[in-house]
Amino acid sequence: MNMVVTSYAPPAGPVATRVSDVKGVGPAPVSPNQSVWQRYRWTVLRALSPVFLLVLWQIASAAGVLSERVLPAPSLIFDAGLELLRNGELADALAISGTRVVQGLVLGGVIGVALGALVGLSKLAEATVDPPLQMLRAIPHLGLIPLFILWFGIGETPKILLVALGVAFPLYLNTFSAIRQIDRDFLDTAVVLGFSWRQRFTTIILPSIAPQLLVGLRQSLAIAWLSLIVAEQINAESGLGYIINNARDFLRLDTIIFGLVIYALMGIATDGMVRVLEKRALRYRLDA
Repeated sequence: MNMVVTSYAPPAGPVATRVSDVKGVGPAPVSPNQSVWQRYRWTVLRALSPVFLLVLWQIASAAGVLSERVLPAPSLIFDAGLELLRNGELADALAISGTRVVQGLVLGGVIGVALGALVGLSKLAEATVDPPLQMLRAIPHLGLIPLFILWFGIGETPKILLVALGVAFPLYLNTFSAIRQIDRDFLDTAVVLGFSWRQRFTTIILPSIAPQLLVGLRQSLAIAWLSLIVAEQINAESGLGYIINNARDFLRLDTIIFGLVIYALMGIATDGMVRVLEKRALRYRLDA
């Protein structure tokens, strides 16, 4: 009996490879023989780069390259911050400014999410409510400060409303977009299975829109602090804006820059809190 031996040849065309197998693409494998520096060098470099800029800034100020009347040295800004911390002004200002952000965030967040859900779930609302909102969104909300002063005075109300207006639109757009991206087959299946509206909302709608809603929250927090910086310039008698305005009157550049740094740090801190919430709320996606 004659036996025919055939050889296998791979099909013509490109050979499929994993992305991680391609040189220079994907995460590099961690070798047990790598040193600590080789494993964490990029993390260390990211952490040291701001420190390097601060040192360079300090050296340039000490050498007279940077004038204190233009940009004070980091050591002077640090001393100004210590002064505010010791006399208690910084703690009081943070409490007041933080309260304004929370109040504006809650007010604008509730309005933005509610309108986004309404427009996302109703074609009638999309046709009647969305066009005016898009027209309002096209107006720079910081440009409404003169109107807010005339309407609401120079107290706390215009500051909170200005923050709320800036917060509302990112949450509105993200909520509307997330609802429209829900797979309608899931909702139809829930109806067939006899799910109530509450069950459909908690088991299908809310988990589906949560990722995009949290992204909108992060965007809103950044806009909230940006809006507060401007809002607290409206005849502020307390808060970080008051400290900056008072420092401007006395030509204290170090205090002004320190106040701006605190604004930035508060923004980063609140964004980090939302990121932690995002990881906990969406851990089922990360484990998949």
